[in-house]
Amino acid sequence: MTEVATIAADVNKQRVLCRVSLQIMRDKFGSQDEEAPMHFVARHRAELQEAARRLIEKRAYEEDGSVIIRGKDL
Repeated sequence: MTEVATIAADVNKQRVLCRVSLQIMRDKFGSQDEEAPMHFVARHRAELQEAARRLIEKRAYEEDGSVIIRGKDL
């Protein structure tokens, strides 16, 4: 099972879930395995929000309406 962190974005008064694999975040930002995932998300919130914004602007939605942030997006 893949560990995933989820942040929410508001788009036209609707919530869009934006997901990123914790492994991608560890690879990109060098997180320690024992670090609490949401602390790590909070520390890198600006980068994650910017990646999510770009994907939403491109309308790169998954079938369930969420956005997946991949390593290439960060």
